[in-house]
Amino acid sequence: MKSANNNTSARQRSGGPSPVRDLGGNRNDRARKPGLTEVEIEIAELVDQSTHDLRLAWRRLHRTEPPVGLSRDLLIRALANQLQERADGGASRALRRRLQRLAEEFERGGASFDPGIVPKTGTTLVRQWRGHAHTVLVREDGFEYEGQRYRSLTVIAERITGAHWSGPRFFGLTKRAGASVGAEAGR
Repeated sequence: MKSANNNTSARQRSGGPSPVRDLGGNRNDRARKPGLTEVEIEIAELVDQSTHDLRLAWRRLHRTEPPVGLSRDLLIRALANQLQERADGGASRALRRRLQRLAEEFERGGASFDPGIVPKTGTTLVRQWRGHAHTVLVREDGFEYEGQRYRSLTVIAERITGAHWSGPRFFGLTKRAGASVGAEAGR
C-alpha cells in the first residue's frame, strides 16, 4: 500500500504540495536562477502556497469563490494562466470578438454549431479564378486583398467573381464530408 505522501489525491485533499512537477526548485534558490522572469517566479511560487492561500488569490482575482470541487492543481493552473495573461496582454481584440461571436451563435443555434475552419493570422490564401491568381492575407482584424482590408472573405469572393459566393467556400476553407475518409485511406 502506498503512503499518503506518494498518493497525489491525498496531497490535494490535505492541502500539501501539488503533484505538478517542480517548476523552480526551493524558494530560496529562485533568486539565484538568472533565466527566470518575474512571472515565472510568481508561477513557481504558486506550487509552494497552501490551498487556502490559492483560494484567497482566486477570490482577489475573480471576486467570487472558486468553483466547488476545483482541485488544487486546477487552481494553480488557472492562477498561472491569469499571471501570464497579465504579463503578456491576454487574448487579442480580434480573438475576443471571434469568441464572443461564436458564443452568441452557439447560444442561438444550440449544440450543433460548427465554427468551421479558421485560418491563422499571417496565412496566405490563393485562389485561381479565370486565369488569374488572387491572393488574400489573413490579418488579425480581418483580411487584406489588393491593399485593401476586409472583415469578410465573402465580400472578397464577390469582388473577384462579381456574384455572391461563400467566401470560405470560394477559398477552399470548408470541411468536405469525404475529406476525412480520403485522409484515412491514404495512410
